[in-house]
Amino acid sequence: MPKGDALMANLLKVVGLLKRFGIYIYTGDRKADLEMMQSEIKDLYDSGLVPKEEYLEATLVLRAELTKWKSKDS
Repeated sequence: MPKGDALMANLLKVVGLLKRFGIYIYTGDRKADLEMMQSEIKDLYDSGLVPKEEYLEATLVLRAELTKWKSKDS
């Protein structure tokens, strides 16, 4: 699987993780969505609802996506 497709699959996993807790994020602004996802994942981790490994994986995926979007803006 190409790197971009793998990243998208992982992003879908992050969305699925949030959905498990009833969290649906869509603001119409992709960058804002990614930042809000980061915040929600951190809150879930800080509350002890998400294990460290899952938190770190989700954070890595979201950071990579944000980096990709920031480079598009440049």
